Amino acid sequence: MKLLILDRDGVINFDSDDYVKSVDEWLPIPGSIEAIAELSKAGFTIAVATNQSGIARGYFSPETLHLMHSKMRHLVGEQGGHIDHIEYCPHGPDDQCDCRKPLPGMINSILDQYPEADTESVFVVGDSLRDLEAGLTAGCKPLLVRTGKGERTITKGGLPENLLICDDLKSAIPYILS
Repeated sequence: MKLLILDRDGVINFDSDDYVKSVDEWLPIPGSIEAIAELSKAGFTIAVATNQSGIARGYFSPETLHLMHSKMRHLVGEQGGHIDHIEYCPHGPDDQCDCRKPLPGMINSILDQYPEADTESVFVVGDSLRDLEAGLTAGCKPLLVRTGKGERTITKGGLPENLLICDDLKSAIPYILS
């Protein structure tokens, strides 16, 4: 089984320091929807693991988040692909949960859903160090994209050795497929 785990904000859709709070504000990064569809059609199970502290902060409701995810799934479906699973952490940074990245709770939950996946061959694609750390802690392969907070993440440094860095999700396709 081929499993791919994607962060959402900054990888699939444009991120905002003010949070993506509505369906109208949820805008895909050019090429990301097509990339997900292409990988899905190539036999990958696509999962999303996303911190959504905007819920804890009162910026949007779980219902609004589900509508954003419905839009995302619909757009991927229009391209002939499928998002198989979405995990999200609704907690704030001080809530002491075990799901908020950089902790591996969401990644482990996805891996538990797909026990036939070879963890060491699962890419976790993110735009922040915390995405990469969650993936590494769970035993997966990290891949950083420059979109979203990716450039900021590169500038800060402290990245894992031999980290694969791609311009965006679309440019990561050849590496994920190989």
